[in-house]
Amino acid sequence: MRRLILASDNPGKQREFAAMLVPLEVELVAQGALGVHAADEPFHTFVENALAKARHASAASGMAALADDSGVCCDALGGAPGVRSARVAGEGATDIQNNAELIRQLQGVADRAAHYSCVLVAVRSAIDPDPVIAEARWAGSIIDSPRGSNGFGYDPHFWLAEQNCTAAELAPAQKNRISHRGRALEELVGKLRREWRW
Repeated sequence: MRRLILASDNPGKQREFAAMLVPLEVELVAQGALGVHAADEPFHTFVENALAKARHASAASGMAALADDSGVCCDALGGAPGVRSARVAGEGATDIQNNAELIRQLQGVADRAAHYSCVLVAVRSAIDPDPVIAEARWAGSIIDSPRGSNGFGYDPHFWLAEQNCTAAELAPAQKNRISHRGRALEELVGKLRREWRW
């Protein structure tokens, strides 16, 4: 079985990635399980941060690596919190703290349109000149009061008009089919089959 190091220690992301990669018969190994520390994320775009994380994990492990950078982008905030989604309330902030800070920033704002963005990068090695990149967006809006207990991150506040619920109220399998990460992973799986012959 092929092994792929996941440049993340987020258990929610690990579950979603593992479920979506089943068709490739890949053993997904979280970087923390191999003693690999998280990479710095100094860039202003999802693609640059994802590439940096993938290269870092591959260099530290000697394995092919998969990384994502994702977050929620609010129209009224000029795309923020964007790449700072996981730490908008400060380094080490919890999901609850980040959600509270986002709601505070949107207080009194009528335009609540937002989208989740996900960029996935896979590299065969730390110096792979031809990384596989997949990306997707998921449109929604931000509501003040959390709803649902599934998912993670901003899911309890991410309202989906077509489904008439938040992302946190979706069953995991349904979320994996329609979410930004689910659709980016579907694209990535196809590219890995074609380009890496996995």
